[in-house]
Amino acid sequence: MLTTIGLVAATVCFASFARASPVFGVRDGCGGHRAFAAAVRANTDSLITLPLTPFGKPETGWAIYAPAIAREAHTACAIDTPGFARALARWQFVHGLEAHGAVDADTFAAMKDAWQARRPFVALRKDGICPDPPTRLADLTPEESRLDRVVQLRPRALKALRRMVAAARREVPEVAADPQLLTVFSGYRDPADDAARCAAELNCLGLVRAECSSHRTGLAVDLVLGAAPGFTDDSSDDANRLYQSRTPAYRWLVANARRFGFINYVFEPWHWEWTGERP
Repeated sequence: MLTTIGLVAATVCFASFARASPVFGVRDGCGGHRAFAAAVRANTDSLITLPLTPFGKPETGWAIYAPAIAREAHTACAIDTPGFARALARWQFVHGLEAHGAVDADTFAAMKDAWQARRPFVALRKDGICPDPPTRLADLTPEESRLDRVVQLRPRALKALRRMVAAARREVPEVAADPQLLTVFSGYRDPADDAARCAAELNCLGLVRAECSSHRTGLAVDLVLGAAPGFTDDSSDDANRLYQSRTPAYRWLVANARRFGFINYVFEPWHWEWTGERP
């Protein structure tokens, strides 16, 4: 099905493509040529059925990653529209994939590579480097953190975070109305303490705990986005991650955080890393 529409979709979409505004789920203006009809059907189905193991954990569907995929394809269109398929086809073409406009395993893998490549910490780990802790750290205020202990970041990262949160509070009514949203529940973590915790939890090399964590750099923050009922802010359960991916706070971050130098580790909607300074 996808092969049949591939070349037609690529030809039709590129001339009319326009960079979209950073709002997700738009329908008006997201129509398109009938060549994308099969891609629309495929996306609607694969959203909840596509088998994936992008970060070492089997998952079904890509709904959790829909905001990040739309951002990567520069589209504001809802996933069940020709406009979304058209934008995705353009992205596929530019990245050397068949431009059929549907999310499949190859497209998702290429997007994951693009997301991870923007994280300087990941590049260091690929080279076998675990960066040293920073020599200078700055304290967040009690209002900026919901913890009963001091949370720290590198000074420049903290300044960037403050600018980003202030912008979110101006632009997102839900964030402005809830002082807990976008507060920090984890910043710099001492490597010795982190290693002891992951060893105690018997998961030093798993998804939840890492032997060399990006939090040791003082550039990584975990932000409160709200949690699904019965879950904690940092629960990696699919139900919680899906809930968080649909919050206005997260969708604003996906659309705007890069302006402030922050990149998301997309498996964890709450985890963001500042890229304005080398780890």
